[in-house]
This record gives sequence, structure tokens and C-alpha cells, in this order.
Amino acid sequence: MTSHPRYSIVAPIFNEEGNIPLLYDRMCRVMDGLGEPWEMICVNDGSRDRSAELLDELAARDSRIKAIHFARNFGHQIAVTAGIDYALGDAVILIDADLQDPPELIVDMVERWKAGYEVVYATRERREGETWFKIFTAHMFYRVIHAITDVHIPVDTGDFRLMDRRVVDVLKSMREHSRFIRGMTSWVGFRQIGVSYVRDQRHSGETKYPLRKMIRFALDAITGFSFWPLQIMIYVALLLGVLALLAIPFVTIMRVATDTLWFEGQATTIILLLLLSSFQLFFLFVLGQYVARTYDETRNRPLYVVARTEGFDSQDTDKHLPLLTEEAFEVESGD
Repeated sequence: MTSHPRYSIVAPIFNEEGNIPLLYDRMCRVMDGLGEPWEMICVNDGSRDRSAELLDELAARDSRIKAIHFARNFGHQIAVTAGIDYALGDAVILIDADLQDPPELIVDMVERWKAGYEVVYATRERREGETWFKIFTAHMFYRVIHAITDVHIPVDTGDFRLMDRRVVDVLKSMREHSRFIRGMTSWVGFRQIGVSYVRDQRHSGETKYPLRKMIRFALDAITGFSFWPLQIMIYVALLLGVLALLAIPFVTIMRVATDTLWFEGQATTIILLLLLSSFQLFFLFVLGQYVARTYDETRNRPLYVVARTEGFDSQDTDKHLPLLTEEAFEVESGD
């Protein structure tokens, strides 16, 4: 049995065959330099390339590397959740496998953790190699979330962070399906501090967050941590009501006092109906998002399905069995 890890690295993997070897090399240099036991849990989120094969090879060669293979693709946030579930370290570090987040920053995170902070998150000063559209939308997303939520979610931060075991244990008790890890981490509280860095270009492969997934991710974040979209409905309704009341005497006076034909016919009525209908449909969509989240939770399905694992000791696997029985489904497990 391997010694208890001081640090657990959690890396979600989806079609990252070009990044895995370099991620492993850089992580070994950084973590070995700390001089304390560590493990890296790689969660294969239904990859279709050679990622699974490479992870198994690393797990067979290095006992510190552990692999969780999902039965299908469940999404980035769920893969992160599975890694957190299996992590045994006193501190758990989340990092993407694309190497845009430099493993070398972990040294600074550990220093602040040892100084007494329970959460150390990485704040992006600059984003290299990304389009102006991605930079602009990300900039706006973080600031909108910051403005409309009651929870203080730091701007320009991703999931790259270090969390103390106490924070991790609280996160493991939060089993909602529409997950926004960085928001959940902020909601937990404890002492938190940021570390600034310049985000590098992706080493290889393609982004796993195209526009469609970015929009869905934003909806999960907004509906998960704010009721503002629901609350704004009453203000829009009041505004439309006031405009309607003001329009009645205005239209009456214009009809009586002028010979214009502006307010005759059906054109104005049709335009107003289309406008009101668009508002109604939009707010029905917003309401539907909250109803859908509620329905998703009541189904009580597992967050993920584990097809197999590699590199875990049987004693370590046993520590997760109560959680997996309730919140996930493990089809098969192997050492």
C-alpha cells in the first residue's frame, strides 16, 4: 500500500493524448520538488483517442498515478467531481490537462495553503493565444456572475485551485447535477486568496468549451447561484404595464386631435403583440431553466458511471464505497 498522499492532483481528461505525457513530466518535476507524498488522479471523461491507453500505461509505471475511466462522457465539471470524490490528499489541486494552467504555480499555492488559507485560486492576468471573442465573452461572463450572485465569486478565475481537506469534504456533500465548481468553492467559504498568473496557449488539441458548451456552462452558473433572472421579471412586467397605461391617453389624444392615420389599422397592434410575446417566451425559458434543474435533481440519478479504475489500492477504493453507493455507479473496478 502506498503512503498517504499529502497532495492530490485532479486532472479531467477528454481527448488529451497530445498533452498527457508533458503534463505528467511537468507535474513530476513540480511535485517531487515539494518533497512530500502526492498522487495524481486522472479522470478519463469518455475520451475517443489514446488518452485511456496512455493513462493506464502511466498508472502501471508509476503508483502515484491513478486513472478513473467513465462509461461515457459526463462533462468537465462531473469529471472534476469524480476526482474530488476519490482524492485522499490533505490538499486537493484541480488542474486541466491542456497545460494552459502551469503546474509550476502549484508551488505558490502550497505556500499560501501552509500559511493558513483553505482555498487558493488562480487568477488570470492575461490569456495567451485566445480569440478576442473568447476573451471578451469570458470577461463579461465573470463580471455578470459577480454582479448578480450573492456569493462572492472572484472574477477571471477558473477551476485551477488548491483546496484544503475541510473544503473538499464539504464539496463532496454537495451533489447537485448542474455543477459550477468555482462557485461551489466560493459558497463553502473559509479563508481564500488568489494567485495571479498568465494563462498559456493550449499545448495541443482543441478547446473542450465551444460556444454551445460555454452558453450551457453560463446558464448552470447563473441558475445555480442567483435568482436574479426570476426577480427581474417583475420589473419588466411593471415597466410594460406603465408603458401600456401611458399609451392609452396618448393614443386617444392623437386619434382625436389629429387627422393622421398612424394609429389606425392592425400594424401597431401586431407589433405590440409580437413584442409582448417575445418577452413572455423569454421569461418562460428562464423559468423553464429553474424547473428543469429541479426535475433533474428529483430524478436522483448518479452523477457519473465508472467503468473501471487503474492504480488504486483496494484499501483506498473501500474508502469511497459509501459515497459511490449513493452518488455514482461503479460498473467494474480494477487495480
